[in-house]
Amino acid sequence: MSDYLKNFSRYLISYAAQKDIPSGKLTTLAGIDMAVLKENKKATISLRQFNDLWQHAIHLSGDPLFGLHFGETLQLAALGIVGAVVRNSNTAGEALQNCASYIRLMTDLFDTRIRNKKHSFTVQFSPVKEKLHAYPVLTRQLMELSMAFVLHELDGLLFTKIHPLLAELPYENTNGKEYERVLRCSRITNGKNYILEFDNAFWNEPIISSNFELQSFLLQKLSELNYRMEPQESLGSRIVGLLRSNTYLGIPTLQEVSANLHMSPRSLQRKLQHEGSSYQQLAESVRKSMAIHYLNQGKYPMKEISYMLGYNELSAFSRAFKKWTGQAPQSFRKSLAASSAHSQ
Repeated sequence: MSDYLKNFSRYLISYAAQKDIPSGKLTTLAGIDMAVLKENKKATISLRQFNDLWQHAIHLSGDPLFGLHFGETLQLAALGIVGAVVRNSNTAGEALQNCASYIRLMTDLFDTRIRNKKHSFTVQFSPVKEKLHAYPVLTRQLMELSMAFVLHELDGLLFTKIHPLLAELPYENTNGKEYERVLRCSRITNGKNYILEFDNAFWNEPIISSNFELQSFLLQKLSELNYRMEPQESLGSRIVGLLRSNTYLGIPTLQEVSANLHMSPRSLQRKLQHEGSSYQQLAESVRKSMAIHYLNQGKYPMKEISYMLGYNELSAFSRAFKKWTGQAPQSFRKSLAASSAHSQ
């Protein structure tokens, strides 16, 4: 993960420079060779150096919310190919899922998990205590950066601006108004975790730059990369990838997917339950995502979309889509066309 620390350090130094913090002074204080970063030479940035870089950036900027403000301005390009996958996702929910699934391939300092509830969904950010237990300031800065980044990463990619229902922090904050501004939320609560909660309505918001074919190619490239963290990819993420790569054949059954993964259907369901999910939820999520993608394309007849998603009757597809989005597919397609025309 040293490459990640090096690359992220470069983005941090660049952001600090915009705050009039001399790059040379910042790197010298952290014990980092600036020439190595500029020339992109092979080098290892230790976790201690990374922590010192943050500590001195906070001190020199005089900004105790340095991470929160950094996350507000950070671009998807910082995530490399993962950022490209996010940009080409079909919906906001799918983009968040992709980000949560693949961020672990880039860093071993924290993890992100999404949980779907009846009327809302949450994004939880969890630091890896074994790595960060000796760096409490770095932990807080990284978690606040992640919360702000996830919230702002979709700006410019949606027809609307996302606002959380609430934000939870594991401490009392003394800068309430600034947290409310950056996190776009008036409910900042004190709890045990770093959590953002959103209304389910945001889950289905279509992404303007979505490109299913390009995204499929990028996901394939991601799977081919030799990330050290890849074996820890969740079973749910693997199944979603498998389902999406086979949607042109319809949605595979539980038995087909479990056979592909060399386990019994019962074992697969049990492991998914341990992750807080189920095969039915994952299949429905993919169906919903692909339905929005096909409707957004505008070139597929409604009956063909229904058939491709495994519905023998158009009426069954219409009922399912209305359950997902609150709209009939015909109305949803019209609203997409109207929004697109209005934005031009």
